[in-house]
Amino acid sequence: MAGQSRSSNTLVVPQASAALSQLKYEAAQELGIQIPQDGYYGNFSTRDAGSLGGYITRKLVQIAEQQLSGQSQFR
Repeated sequence: MAGQSRSSNTLVVPQASAALSQLKYEAAQELGIQIPQDGYYGNFSTRDAGSLGGYITRKLVQIAEQQLSGQSQFR
């Protein structure tokens, strides 16, 4: 099932898919984590997945806070 997503999560704004994907790859690069090219995360370590998810969450909260305060989106 490589390349197929079984996630039941749906995006509220489907147009954000590309931006979220880019954020994931940028975060992985900053953390030194290699994203599986085939899309299969079965061999992805729990530690790496947690680090990546936590980093992405912190970044999304930071972006939302900046937007709510009227600051620029990225620093």
